[in-house]
Amino acid sequence: MRYLLDTQLLLWVPLKTRALPLAAAEILNADNEIFFSAASVWEVAIKFGRGKPDFKVNPHPLRRGLLQNGYTELPITSEHAMHVAGLPHIHKDPFDRLLIAQATVEGMTLLTSNRLIAEYPGPIRRV
Repeated sequence: MRYLLDTQLLLWVPLKTRALPLAAAEILNADNEIFFSAASVWEVAIKFGRGKPDFKVNPHPLRRGLLQNGYTELPITSEHAMHVAGLPHIHKDPFDRLLIAQATVEGMTLLTSNRLIAEYPGPIRRV
């Protein structure tokens, strides 16, 4: 199967944190194709650029590590952006809404631990 990771899961993966749900770890360790969105890297870059002491994830090594570990980067297209307009207004986070649109347009499953994201119709799996 093809899975797109939401930003939170993406942050937990390289840290090998116990916060990564077991169901997510099983999917990542199985024979699945795993994607990360340019939108997630953009979100991390914005948060890192603010220089807040509670957010220390540098987007450069994050992206490099994901690519080195066989994850595929999913660019943002205008088709993804247009699909956001048709989503119900369950969640206001623009990055999460874009991830939902990308998964839907690309025919992959969005993997998330976020309750609000999981309320959207479409190819979403909450772990």
